Amino acid sequence: MAGHSKWANIQHRKGRQDAVRAKLFSKLSKEITIAAKMGDPDPEKNPRLRLAVKEAKSQSMPKDNIERAIKKSVAGEGDEYEEIRYEGYGPNGVAVIVEAMTDNRNRTASNVRSTFSKNGGNLGETGSVGFMFERKGEVSYPVDAGDADTIFEAAIEAGAEDVESAEDGHIIWCADTDLNDVSSALEDALGESESTKLVWKPTTTTEMDLDAMQKLMKLVDALEDDDDVQRVTTNFEASDAVMEQL
Repeated sequence: MAGHSKWANIQHRKGRQDAVRAKLFSKLSKEITIAAKMGDPDPEKNPRLRLAVKEAKSQSMPKDNIERAIKKSVAGEGDEYEEIRYEGYGPNGVAVIVEAMTDNRNRTASNVRSTFSKNGGNLGETGSVGFMFERKGEVSYPVDAGDADTIFEAAIEAGAEDVESAEDGHIIWCADTDLNDVSSALEDALGESESTKLVWKPTTTTEMDLDAMQKLMKLVDALEDDDDVQRVTTNFEASDAVMEQL
């Protein structure tokens, strides 16, 4: 299994200001409601809902908010959303995947295209950058969950594919279809994870200097500010010196 790499931190996250947190909770609530509508409202009987609730808890979303989002699905409330994935290129040719949930496909497509154009990127066709990523399950644990050997053994036993251990924690990778089972087995062995989610993991990366990274962060921030956008993933690679200057 691979050692730790900067790729573990490829997905950009903004700070935790109140406004950003409120927007984050709104997006997590949408995912919970959609997951509950698509299956059983009981997280134990609905793998997607279980993962959505788990991720919401890892982001410190209040229990009342989670329960309210589930109740909306049971009551048949809320708009009918469809999931759409957009692909494009950002500054320096970096690959960008945008995952959205929308009740108006035309509005979302127009907004996403405009955001790319205004921030040095361009929206591509479906599949234009997807081949540079793999859909994977990602489970994160804090450094005090155990040493590298302990995490490695637990991951192997749980059916994981790869582990990255570093001073700031452990990231366990598995097949996307195995995430529910792997995360449950890891929880039994190691306790509650910090985060459990499906991600797009880059298979190739694009090297970025400081100027390109600043432009990329501006694009990602603008995309994440869109209420229809759930998450943004890129395949950037940058040196520690560049990351420290951001």
